[in-house]
Order: sequence, then C-alpha cells, then structure tokens
Amino acid sequence: MNIACYIHSDMASKHVQVPLERAGFDCERLQSEASLPRLIRRRSYDLILIELGTATPNHDNIFSWMNCRSGESTPIIMLSPMRNADLTALALDAGVDDFVITPVEPIELVARVHAILRRTTRRTTRRTIELAGFSIDRDTGRFSYSGVPIELTPREFTMAWMFFSTPGIYISRETIGRAIWGVDSKIAGRTIEQHVYKLRKKLQLGMERGVMIRTAYSQGYRLELCGEDQYLNI
Repeated sequence: MNIACYIHSDMASKHVQVPLERAGFDCERLQSEASLPRLIRRRSYDLILIELGTATPNHDNIFSWMNCRSGESTPIIMLSPMRNADLTALALDAGVDDFVITPVEPIELVARVHAILRRTTRRTTRRTIELAGFSIDRDTGRFSYSGVPIELTPREFTMAWMFFSTPGIYISRETIGRAIWGVDSKIAGRTIEQHVYKLRKKLQLGMERGVMIRTAYSQGYRLELCGEDQYLNI
C-alpha cells in the first residue's frame, strides 16, 4: 500500500517512514505543502500522513484543503507534537481520521495505520452528484443537465465538483487554487475568476435553472440554490 508523507524534518520523516516501510508500506515523502494536492490528484495513495510542526507558520492552508477535497476520501492521519485540544478538534472537524501526538512509538504508529485502513476500506466513496437537474459522474467525467451532456475541461469539471458537492459553503480562492492548480493562490488566482465565469456560462447558471455561483470578495465563491435559505451537502 502507498502512503504519502508530508513531514517537515528529515529526522521526523525517518522516524515515521522506517517502521512503516518495515511493515510493508511504500512511503513517498512530499517536499512542500503546494505539492500535496497536486500529487494526490495525479497518483493513487491509500493513506496520507501530515505533520503539523511547531514551526509551521500557518495551518489554515492545510485545513482549507482538507475541508474541500472535491469528494476525495483518502484517509488522513495528522501528526503533531502540540498537545492542544482546540487544534485536535479543528483537525478532526476538517476530516482527519486520526490525530497522533508525537513522538510516537513505531509499533503504535503502525497499529494506528492498520486500524485506519481497516475502517476506511469499508467506506463507500461518493462518485456521483444529483442536484437541481444537474448530474455529475466522477468516474466517467460526465456532466449533464436534464440528461443533456455539457462539455467541461478537466479543470472546469473539478471546479464544478467542488461547488456542487458543497452547496451553500464558501470556498476560498486559495483553496480553489491549491485544489485545481496545486500552486500558491496568488499565482492561480489570476485565472480563477475567468474559470468561474466560463463555468457559469457553460452551465447557464441563474434563476431559470435555480442555481447560481455567488462571489464574495473576502470569502471566495459558493454555489447557491435560488430561493433556498438553507443549504445542505446533498
């Protein structure tokens, strides 16, 4: 099984990867936060290990990415030397499957990995969305309205999946940039507005179809069901 490891220091990486490799896992160390969403999209991993070090200046980017992984269900174990109940709760609410305080004994780490993999192999991964006449099939890459196919580019399809899988929830420009382009949002953000505009036009969003994408400068974008006051993850 393949494990993606985003771990900052060489010493911590060795402490994690050596026992896992001895247990039969293939571990790949990711070198940067920006590479995480990009490689997750391109390669198939059975588990993701993420370390939050005390020197990490800002954890918001990691949590934003986890909060909106476009339907992705690869389990995540977060490692941190910080014994902080608020941080643990934030991580678990963002979708982390286990939060492990480091340093951790190798035998315990391997056991936790096995336990998470046993649980998550029984999950049913969400692969389709039906909402307000729109239909999205993640396996085939098909998008349609009332049975009529709509041609989208791969990036447009990923963006549409993000919006339709989280109606009523604002998605920041930074999160969109990292999830789709895998780079810093200041770079990808120059084209995000253009892609949203093209998506609105292709899907003919508006009151007639009962769905729109609203823009808020400080919050990003969200999909709205026209006339609805409350939104649920369908």
